[in-house]
Amino acid sequence: MHSSHLLLEEPIRMASILEPSKASFFPAMTKIVGTLGPKSRSVEVISGCLKAGMSVARFDFSWGDPEYHQETLENLKAAVKNTKKLCAVMLDTVGPELQVINKSEKSISLQADALVVLTPNQEKEASSEVLPINFYGLSKAVKPGDTIFIGQYLFTGSETTSVWLEVSEVKGDDVVCVIKNSATLAGSLFTLHASQIRIDLPTLSDEDKEVISTWGVQNKIDFLSLSYTRHAEDVRRARDYLSKLGDLYQTQIFAKIENVEGLTHFDEILQEADGIILSRGNLGIDLPPEKVFLFQKAALYKCNVVGKPAVVTRVVDSMTGNLRPTRAEATDVANAVLDGSDAILLGAETLRGLYPVETISTVGKICAEAEKVFNQDMYFKKTVKFVGEPMTHLESIASSAVRAAIKVKASVIICFTSSGRAARLIAKYRPTMPVLSVVIPRLKTNQLRWSFSGAFEARQSLIVRGLFPMLADPRHPAESTNATNESVLKVALDHGKVSGVIKSRDRVVVCQKVGDASVVKIIELED
Repeated sequence: MHSSHLLLEEPIRMASILEPSKASFFPAMTKIVGTLGPKSRSVEVISGCLKAGMSVARFDFSWGDPEYHQETLENLKAAVKNTKKLCAVMLDTVGPELQVINKSEKSISLQADALVVLTPNQEKEASSEVLPINFYGLSKAVKPGDTIFIGQYLFTGSETTSVWLEVSEVKGDDVVCVIKNSATLAGSLFTLHASQIRIDLPTLSDEDKEVISTWGVQNKIDFLSLSYTRHAEDVRRARDYLSKLGDLYQTQIFAKIENVEGLTHFDEILQEADGIILSRGNLGIDLPPEKVFLFQKAALYKCNVVGKPAVVTRVVDSMTGNLRPTRAEATDVANAVLDGSDAILLGAETLRGLYPVETISTVGKICAEAEKVFNQDMYFKKTVKFVGEPMTHLESIASSAVRAAIKVKASVIICFTSSGRAARLIAKYRPTMPVLSVVIPRLKTNQLRWSFSGAFEARQSLIVRGLFPMLADPRHPAESTNATNESVLKVALDHGKVSGVIKSRDRVVVCQKVGDASVVKIIELED
């Protein structure tokens, strides 16, 4: 197969495969989003996660109350202080999630070929004959022969803890199903997924709005992960809601694509959203298994060419209980990187998994190896071709900076930015070296007090592949005289030296604004 068809550098020397991986300050260019929960909420474990490479912490409101998540967040803040590593905060909404209500939390044993009734009557006790659910419209949405999947929240797909049902008949509000495989449901929270069936519930529920307007506002969340995004209108409504909540007008919205409906409207959703999360767990139920990889490749390509971050979920499920991933999972992580993923999102693996730190470290190492063989040359040409001509001023500067950095074998690209847009555009071309984004704070006022912007922009680049932010001193404006720029540049270079990405004699490409002009310059460091 000729290399033009592969996002892979060729040829790979077999001997190089056996060379040990070198540890570096930035574990990988691909970012890792970790879900914090029972097994990963102490200051000690979160510090370990940050050191291992987590750069975004996800707070999942499908379980746990705001007080519980607030405690975890306070621990995260302490861990960030201890480790001196920036971390962004993502709030994940519940959305129209169908759940089985098991108040007693006793295990429920289900036998293959037996019947079980799904009922909206939540007064009933969950048992092997009856499963109460949180939705009244299921009987109107399904018909005999439809498939329903029930599994522990963030199920890992094990057939002993999750069950497939087939609808046999609909009686009033109840749905009678045939059990397809024997399983034991253990725990309190089970999600129910009806394959390719439209569930008539709002994407942003009243409970979600309540959490966003209290917990979200109080903690100035960087990202909102919008579960079960099905239409571009879902994103517009969420943005409209955030725009009325103080600082949250800056929060980025990541549309979570979880079913065929979201997949069908993918192009319009991508236009509206700031980024995309491919929720492969639920998608894997809604789509035939042989189609999942196709959707992943197509969706990641579309995100890449428009320069919007794409996040892939459900990669190392088996590490929830094991120290090593399966061969298929390790290959899957590498393929997500080669397909163009910006970040890998860990759910059950860090939320309730036994090895949160080891999981992050393992995924980071696999990403770093895949990045070494990523065919940047072909990717660059494809991206430039997609952008077309004439390019915008900023696009041309960004692509030129990346081309120059690759030609002179620069060790790092330094970009001065206030909105973060220039740095994201550079990262879109996937340079082989890290991009240090120096965020210059801007002074703003609401007529009552002065404040600096910049922290949001810096944290929001923590989900973009290859982008590593640092906040500059607010006394240095982004478009200023040469003298102040030189002093900020010195700080950035020192930061690069301390982190080990810049050594003496290295070449560095700098992208900055001087007056009205944008300048790309190459500097060679002395000893």
